[in-house]
Amino acid sequence: MAEKKVILVTGIAGYWGGQVASRLIAEAEQGPDDSAGESGDLHIIGLDIEPPKQEIKGLDFIQADIRNPLLIDLLKSEDVHTVCHLGFIDYGRPSEASFDINVMGTMKLLGACAEAGTRKVVIKSSTTVYGASPSNPGFLTEQHPLQGNRSRGYTRDMVEIEAFCNGFRRQQPEMILTIFRFPNIVGPTADTPITRFLKEPRSPVLLGFDPLMQVIHERDVVEALVYGVMNDHPGVFNVAADGILPLTKLMSLAGKLPIPVFHLFAYWGMDLLGSTGMNDGRYIPIELDYLRYPWVADLTRMHNELDFIPRYTADETLYEFAGQQRLRHYVPETDALAYDEERLHDTIERRRRAKERQKANAARMAEEDVDNEQR
Repeated sequence: MAEKKVILVTGIAGYWGGQVASRLIAEAEQGPDDSAGESGDLHIIGLDIEPPKQEIKGLDFIQADIRNPLLIDLLKSEDVHTVCHLGFIDYGRPSEASFDINVMGTMKLLGACAEAGTRKVVIKSSTTVYGASPSNPGFLTEQHPLQGNRSRGYTRDMVEIEAFCNGFRRQQPEMILTIFRFPNIVGPTADTPITRFLKEPRSPVLLGFDPLMQVIHERDVVEALVYGVMNDHPGVFNVAADGILPLTKLMSLAGKLPIPVFHLFAYWGMDLLGSTGMNDGRYIPIELDYLRYPWVADLTRMHNELDFIPRYTADETLYEFAGQQRLRHYVPETDALAYDEERLHDTIERRRRAKERQKANAARMAEEDVDNEQR
C-alpha cells in the first residue's frame, strides 16, 4: 500500500479551514480510481487553537497554535507534505493581536515548514492588497506593487505577509509556495465584507463613483485552494469569476438598492467612528476607497498558467446570492418557482461549460500524445 500524502490545514476551526479540509477528505475518500472507501492516498490534519464547532468526519485534529515553537517537530514527525494556510483573523482596524496572529504567525509557520522540509505551502490572500486608486491600470497583474489600504487590519496584514513571502521564496527556492489572491467572495454561507455589505438593508455608495468590481463564488474559492494543494503551481495567481461589473450593477444583481452618499461626508463619518473606538465595519464593512476607485485583477495567469476556471460566473454568483437571501424570508410561490428556474438554468450552463473544458483538455492531451509519438 502506498504511503499517504499528509496535508495540514491551519485555521481548521474557521470557515475556510473547515470547508477546504472537508473537500480534501472527500477527495481522499474518492480514491485514485474514483471508488469510495479508504483507498485515498491523502491524510488530512487540521490545526487550530480550538476544535471545529462541528465535527469533520475523517479529520485528524491537533490542537495547537501555529506560533508554537514545537510546530517544527510536529511537521517532521507527521512527515507533512503540504500546508494549506488559512489561519487568519479579519479585524476591521489594525491591532497588535491581529498582526501577531496573521503576520508573525505566518512567518513562524513558513520558517517551521522550511526547517521541517515541507514541500509545499498554499496561502489564501486577497486582491485588496493592490489597493484601490485612481491611478490603477485597467487590469492589475500579479507583479503590480502592493499598495493596499493599511487602515484595515486584514489588508495591512496581508500586504506584510506577501512582502515576507517574496523574500522567503528567494531564500527557499526548493519549496513550492502558492498564493491565491481572491476578490470579493460571495456566497450563501460565507461571512465576508462584501456579503455583509450586501445583506445590509441600506447599502451606501459614494455619489459620483461607480468602480468596476470582481467577485468569486465561495465554492470556487474552496475549489481553487484544493486545486493548489493537489497540483504544483508555484507563484502568485489572481483568481476571480468571469465577468467585471460596475458596483451599482453588482448591487442590482444582488437585489440591493444603492443609497448615494457624498464622499466627503462618508470619509468624515468613518474617521469619526474610528476616533471614538467604535467598530466602523458594522456600518460600512468595506473600506471606502474600494467603493470609490478601481482594483480589477488581471486573470491571464489564471487562464494560461494555473489552468483553473471558476465554475460560477459573476452574474451567476450574484443571482444565487440574491435568491438565497429572498428564500430566507417568505416569498410567494411564483417568486420561488422563478428563482428555481433561474438556478436550474445557471446549473445547466455551468455543467455545459465544464463538459466543454473537459473535451478541450482531452483533445489537447491527444494532440500532445500524437506529437510525442511522431518525435
